[in-house]
This record gives sequence, C-alpha cells and structure tokens, in this order.
Amino acid sequence: MADVFFGSPFRRLFWSPSVLGEWRGSSAAGAMDWIETPSSHILKINVPGFGRDDIKVQLEEGNVLSIRGEGSSSSAAGRGKGEFAREIALPDNAKAENIKASVDNGVLTIVIPKEPIPAKPKPRAIPISSKL
Repeated sequence: MADVFFGSPFRRLFWSPSVLGEWRGSSAAGAMDWIETPSSHILKINVPGFGRDDIKVQLEEGNVLSIRGEGSSSSAAGRGKGEFAREIALPDNAKAENIKASVDNGVLTIVIPKEPIPAKPKPRAIPISSKL
C-alpha cells in the first residue's frame, strides 16, 4: 500500500529517509501530521513562534516539497526561535501547481489537491473487423 501511495520504494530511499520526510531542527518545530481526504493531502506542521515571513515552502525538482523555517534572535525574551527544515516526497497523484499554505497559531497548514484517479475500464468484448 505504501508503494502505491508514495511511488517506487527506491524513490523514497533517494528523496526521503522516512515515510513522512526528513526533518532537522528542534523537537517542538517540525512535528507533522499528514491527513488524506478524498480530494487532497493536508500537512499540518508545528511551527511555534514562526510567522509567515520566517517560513519558506518550495517545490523542488523531483516533486519534493521543501519546508524551511528560520527564526530571528530578536524576540522579546532575548531567545532565538531556531530553525527547522523538512523535505517531503509528494505522492504521484499530487496536483503540485495548486498547493496552498497558511500559518495560524503556530501551525503551518499545507493543502495539496489530488489529481482525480481515472476510472478503470469496464470489462467488455472488443469487436473484430475483417477485410474480406
């Protein structure tokens, strides 16, 4: 099932060390939930203390979503927010041109619409023609 959802197992090995992608950073920032609905994939990533201008979401070559956060060290408490990075190999049915992202209350939400799966052809007899 995972191979169908994420593509070839070799692709996962080269693009992402785990099923949900690679992440580097503090334990608070970067924790992620991946929710699949009939029409989209929804990623919810914890980004406490990071604002819209601190986060960069980018589609890389090979259908890989790159998410990076860099906090400034000029917070009121004098402590830096740190940084995090995550790379996620998108499934083959992702409609990459329509990805949307928003951040609210320390949670980055990324909505990746799905391409409709074509219907399987129904079994039927194929007529044979003849030139006699």
